[in-house]
Amino acid sequence: MNYDVKDIKLAEKGALRIEWARNNMPVLQLIAARFRKERPLSGLTMACCLHVTTETACLMEVLKVGGAKLFLCASNPLSTQDDVAASLVRDLKIPVFAIKGEDTKTYYKHIKAVLAVKPDMTMDDGADLVSTIHSVSPSVYRNVIGGTEETTTGVIRLRALANQGKLRYPIIAVNDAATKHLFDNRYGTGQSTIDGVVRATNKLLAGAKFVVCGYGWCGRGVAMRAKGMASEVIVVEVDPLRALEASMDGYAVMPIKEAAKIGDVFVTTTGDTSVIRGEHFKLMKNGAIVANAGHFNVEIDIPALEKMARKKKIIREFVHEYILRDGRKIYLLGEGRLINLAAAEGHPAQVMDMSFANQALGAEYIAKQHRKLKKQVYKIPEDIDKNIAYLKLKSMGIKIDVLTKEQKKYLSSWEMGT
Repeated sequence: MNYDVKDIKLAEKGALRIEWARNNMPVLQLIAARFRKERPLSGLTMACCLHVTTETACLMEVLKVGGAKLFLCASNPLSTQDDVAASLVRDLKIPVFAIKGEDTKTYYKHIKAVLAVKPDMTMDDGADLVSTIHSVSPSVYRNVIGGTEETTTGVIRLRALANQGKLRYPIIAVNDAATKHLFDNRYGTGQSTIDGVVRATNKLLAGAKFVVCGYGWCGRGVAMRAKGMASEVIVVEVDPLRALEASMDGYAVMPIKEAAKIGDVFVTTTGDTSVIRGEHFKLMKNGAIVANAGHFNVEIDIPALEKMARKKKIIREFVHEYILRDGRKIYLLGEGRLINLAAAEGHPAQVMDMSFANQALGAEYIAKQHRKLKKQVYKIPEDIDKNIAYLKLKSMGIKIDVLTKEQKKYLSSWEMGT
């Protein structure tokens, strides 16, 4: 079996960590039990480009018992957990091409390695896999019947492809599922981003001015958790509705040029490019910490920071110290990549349980329905979304009410008033 991981001898440690994650992903285990019986993915070869973490390993287990033949690479150069990659190779016999800290050349070599198998289906996180497919002749991957996409950034890229009429096969936007973005993006990103910042720096957040760039679901989560750590939260936004919401949620709202002068910690969560630029670095205080929680490192203009610095060194693991010409020091965390995965372990298994349940059921949906689907980006069907929420509640021991016949009739009628 062909694979490329850091050290296969790390597999034992990885297996134990995967077991811990599995114990915290009950919804995925319920799906695995059904997949084992029904084998809905039987005969399909899947190329997967995901963060190679313990939670992803649990998803791979489910897809494999569902009958899929899997090939996995990383969706970010710094997100791979090397012991997990080793365990997937040794214990599940899944070809994995992922090494934490791989350079850009190796990263794309690994993507091409999983595409070399000519997959029937893709599973992506950030759309690098799909964009690579779309960069070559359509005849090369004509057998692909569909794919899924995990994250906001990837969905944005794929919708751009679809709007231009260039998308070659249907995609299920897992990120659009309520059981994904309302929980993974908000609670998962919120907790894991704070975890990454604290692990990397060991700085006290209480009393710090914590600047969150972007107030989507990820930004909301980061702001919420920073506030919980007793930080003074400042939100930067371009959307008036989100800015208004942030203000009414109790946060200071201001342009990035104003926030740059007073912020102690900056986290970008926008999915856009050049959010923090050279003009903002010029205004920052000595000792400012800059990190990114968006999928790609383009949110921070790192080339501009490089040009402004007269000296650069790694002062702590995942912390680059940039000394500017005037002597000020700015600290960039995790090379500007996803700080929650670069310096920490990513989202907790309990929240990824729902996200990856959507991935598994999205793959099953494509396997069964692909002939009826157009070359578009589709949302997860509502019945799948709600079923995942029901299963999650059940696993937590939570019961909810059901509508009475009278209530159903009232909600479907117009005659009854005051």
